[in-house]
Amino acid sequence: MHVLVLNATYEPLQKVNLRHAIRMLVREVAVVEEAEEGRAIGAFPVPRVLRLVRYVAMRWRHGRRPPWSKRGVHLRDRGRCGYCGRRGDTVDHVHPQSRGGGNTWENTVLACGKCNNRKGNRTPAEAGLRLARTPRVPRWEELVGL
Repeated sequence: MHVLVLNATYEPLQKVNLRHAIRMLVREVAVVEEAEEGRAIGAFPVPRVLRLVRYVAMRWRHGRRPPWSKRGVHLRDRGRCGYCGRRGDTVDHVHPQSRGGGNTWENTVLACGKCNNRKGNRTPAEAGLRLARTPRVPRWEELVGL
């Protein structure tokens, strides 16, 4: 189970596991914003959402784009195939890696097994596929996994 951590200004920061969340409550660096009904761990309700007591500056986010990751592609594309819109389960390179395409936000989309097999080691145009939306660099908020 993961708990969403909000900054003091209610901006999403990250997700942490339940054990980490309880430690934050014990240290009094966070307060419970939303909890599960009727469940508690000792004196603390089981949290779903925590808010930090003090503001944490996120300088590392400003002016920098998020680093590419497979998990990030899944979150950005909301689990949907970039070609047909069905549930996607594979990260596909629009410009194949064998032809110099890299692991970048602009070159990867989520793909279902059918579209991924159909595209193979070709570009979408060569395979007769069209991208439903242009791959882009996501915002940091999209990668929190809300």
